[in-house]
Amino acid sequence: MIIYNVTIKVHESIKDKWLAWLNEEHIPEVINTGCFTHAVVLQLLEVDNSEGPTYAIQYHAESKGLYNNYIENHSARMRQKSFDKWGDQFIAFRSVMQVVN
Repeated sequence: MIIYNVTIKVHESIKDKWLAWLNEEHIPEVINTGCFTHAVVLQLLEVDNSEGPTYAIQYHAESKGLYNNYIENHSARMRQKSFDKWGDQFIAFRSVMQVVN
């Protein structure tokens, strides 16, 4: 199992609309690529939330090949859609992990 983790700090002024968009539009669209089985949304605790909350979205892929397919064929479009909608009101970084037990 591969986990594609996207950690995002969202500006306070958009957090509610962004979270609704994430759950209602973005995550279903990512899952519909067929590359991931499901996603989990987490909110980070014990971090500086003065500018807004920080979330981690963990997309679960059954193989590295499916993850690679997403990166090669879908990720640029998904990132651009996020920037088109929210501009500079968020920052994100990504990591990839493998489940070992």
